[in-house]
Amino acid sequence: MRFELQIALRFLREGRAQSVLIVGGVMVGVAVVIFISALVVGLQSNTIRRTLGAQAHIVVKPIEPVARTQINLGESSVPTVQAAPRKVRSIDNWQQVVLAYEMVPGVVAVSPLVSGAAIAIRGEGRNSVAVSGIDLLRYDRIVDLNEKLVGGVLQLEPGDVLVGIELARDLGATVGDRITLATGTSTGSLADAGDQYRITGTLDLGNRELNRRAVYVPLRTAQSLYGLPGGVTSIDLRVQDVFAADAVATRVASVTPLLVESWMTTNSQLLSALNAQSASTAIIRVFVSIVVMLGIASVLVVAVVQKTREIGILRAMGASRGQMTRVFLLQGSLVGLVGSLLGAGLAALLVFMFTTFVRGGDGNALFPIDLTAQLLLSACVVATLCGTLAAIAPARRAAALDPALAMRA
Repeated sequence: MRFELQIALRFLREGRAQSVLIVGGVMVGVAVVIFISALVVGLQSNTIRRTLGAQAHIVVKPIEPVARTQINLGESSVPTVQAAPRKVRSIDNWQQVVLAYEMVPGVVAVSPLVSGAAIAIRGEGRNSVAVSGIDLLRYDRIVDLNEKLVGGVLQLEPGDVLVGIELARDLGATVGDRITLATGTSTGSLADAGDQYRITGTLDLGNRELNRRAVYVPLRTAQSLYGLPGGVTSIDLRVQDVFAADAVATRVASVTPLLVESWMTTNSQLLSALNAQSASTAIIRVFVSIVVMLGIASVLVVAVVQKTREIGILRAMGASRGQMTRVFLLQGSLVGLVGSLLGAGLAALLVFMFTTFVRGGDGNALFPIDLTAQLLLSACVVATLCGTLAAIAPARRAAALDPALAMRA
């Protein structure tokens, strides 16, 4: 193999201009593939993180009662649909249900929840809000509220609330102020002392609508607000692999007869968009690989024509067909390897420039680029393999040359 490597390097050095051009082409192609792949992966990861940053991977709810058909036996005899009664429904024996869900493979956290609508009042300000009654220790494993805390402390004792930053701004409230929560099941006037709660912290949930409506209270407080003593309206679950949420949801649904929804079901359009984005990136990779292979093959075919006499001399001196084949296969591999290494360096430089100099209005990087060692390594391996495959046809042509005819060329 040492002989073949020496000849391959010599042929590359003698065709220096061609070698530099094709290595440069491979470098640019690999850099483009790595940069686009890192950009797409970063955008997708950022999108998923923002989507799931303030919600559970799986939500379990009671099955809604089915509306009944009521037949009027009067003169018209027209069937009408009688709507099911609208009331807050609770999950029966939810403590046992939580324990059962914690045993399901793939589930890493389970948290009971009481949710409902309310009106947040402070002075003359009134806002429609979505109240979530939570067990803070459990729920913090579902949604990392500590990471989203921008003011105050993460504390939910009886009489405490955590609110979104937009809601606090709309009500003109700050940490330590008190607000009133009025619900459809509240008793007495809105000024009742039992309806007032102290803001212990403000949260940035990554979404303006959530920040404007989100209110977190202790689980027992929400149970009292909505007339659910000891009950919960839903159970939130977090899974180990977010893209396996549907499979885990199927296993969860087999445990209890409740309505189970995964984030992949509720965000199907988002997943379709991400899949289309991944498919587009894969197409770009394939076409760039084809262009790189055609470039390497064309250069090596020209090299075979230019080196016909040298090949004939080597064959006459005793070089076998296999050795000549390996010479050109090594050339293709070297071009792919060197070009991919330079391309990886160029891609890393591009990523550094974009993350350093291209920034949004908030001072953070405009493009979330996820450049990993695995991506760099896989790109180098694929480029080297492409170079080797592209050299097969020129190598076979060089090996098939007749020594006598080649020396007279």
